Amino acid sequence: QVQLVESGGGLVQAGGSLTLSCAASGGTFSSGSMGWFRQAPGKEREFVAAIRRNGGNTDYADSVKGRFTISRDNAKNTMLLQMNSLKPEDTAVYYCAASRVSSVWYTRRFAYDYWGQGTQVTVSS
Repeated sequence: QVQLVESGGGLVQAGGSLTLSCAASGGTFSSGSMGWFRQAPGKEREFVAAIRRNGGNTDYADSVKGRFTISRDNAKNTMLLQMNSLKPEDTAVYYCAASRVSSVWYTRRFAYDYWGQGTQVTVSS
C-alpha cells in the first residue's frame, strides 16, 4: 500500500524558515514526479513546486520562486521543501504528491496518483 507522510509543518513568524519532508513507502517512486501543493482555507488546492524523477528538472509557482527549494532523494524515497522568507500568505495545509510515471503535466494535480494527508504551515505576521 502506497503511503506518503508529510512532516515539518508548524507555526513560524514572517521571514522565518521551515523545511517540509515527505516520506514515501509501499512503492517505487524513482520513475515518477513528485510535488508539493497547498490549500488555504476557502481556496482550491494549488501547485507549489514539483520535481521530475531525475531531480534535474524543477518547477515552482511564481509566488514561491526564489524562496522555496524542492529536492528529492530517490534512494531514500524522500522529498524536501525548503521554505525561506515565509509570508503570512504562505499559510496553508501543504500536501505531498507522487506519480507513478513522469509527466510533462507535473505542475498539475491530475498528474499525481498518490497524496499525503497534509501538514499545516502557519505564518504569523
